[in-house]
Amino acid sequence: MKYFFITVLAAVMSLGGISSYACSRILYVGDGDLRIVGRSLDWKTPIPTNLYVYPRGIHKMGNVTPGAVEWTSKYGAVYAVGYDGGVTEGMNEKGLVINGLFCKGSVYVNESTQGRPPMSLAVFVAWLLDMNATTDEVVAVLREHDFTISGATFDGGTVSALHWGVTDASGKCAVFEFDAGNLNIYEGQDMLVMTNDPQYPAMTAINDYWKAVGGRNMLPGTVRSSDRFARGYFFDTHVKKTADADLGFVITRSILNNVSVPYEYIVEDEPNVSSTQWRSFANIRDLRYYFDIITNYGTYYIDLKKCDFRKGAPVRKLDTAKYNDKVGEINKFMEISAPFAPMF
Repeated sequence: MKYFFITVLAAVMSLGGISSYACSRILYVGDGDLRIVGRSLDWKTPIPTNLYVYPRGIHKMGNVTPGAVEWTSKYGAVYAVGYDGGVTEGMNEKGLVINGLFCKGSVYVNESTQGRPPMSLAVFVAWLLDMNATTDEVVAVLREHDFTISGATFDGGTVSALHWGVTDASGKCAVFEFDAGNLNIYEGQDMLVMTNDPQYPAMTAINDYWKAVGGRNMLPGTVRSSDRFARGYFFDTHVKKTADADLGFVITRSILNNVSVPYEYIVEDEPNVSSTQWRSFANIRDLRYYFDIITNYGTYYIDLKKCDFRKGAPVRKLDTAKYNDKVGEINKFMEISAPFAPMF
């Protein structure tokens, strides 16, 4: 067994050292059904991200190409939209949370997926949030795999190589990843941590090594994906459990700070090393979606219980560039808006 872990660790080291796509996701499980999903979005340059509230009952398309997936939303949701063109993550009114993280080497299509209804990465997460209330429902849709994913490049030609974490109000989770066009789904109760490459089974094997070492004795300290995973897991399983929403948020934020990459961190021989640009925190029990842009003075949140998700209600947008000094609930600052224009 020792040699297996050494082999896995060596494989990770051979992936090119520090990952260029350093995102992290943490699930804090407190008392009284309190669950908070925290994630960092790490990238080599700032990714302008605005927040949108979409009501139920909007007809949408997965792409502009013929035969694309079409749907009419069953649930209202909050989306984090990068470049005002693609949904990175979000939470719907049922407490379902989906986070997209980079996973180098993800390939979405192969010969068997040709001819399936087109689905753009720009609205993929929105589709799943719009139409599903639980992780089990999302997994059922994914297992059908009646879609083929594509997406525009961004930031000068970068390919959106992603994998996703799904969490619902009961704590049921799933991680799904595309490998050479094949969709792999890993399910479990309260799956606490995700980072980036390697893919999930190898990552958990590496974490098992560090669990055996014992975090009180030593924790890996670099910004590598596997190191962040190990640190996040150790602290997540050793912090105080609380039912208090505010304290739970602070605890989750402190864990995520520990695995975030310092702003403007640079490694001489790794020009694309990514620093944390923003963090989000989805309190599933209390339906609060927090947003923490690294250059802002504080953290604010949208209270989903106060959002108008009724069919026919307007789309609302928070232009985050306007509100770098706000703290606390920010619902009243969300303005009626046209829907964002997907980067198909």
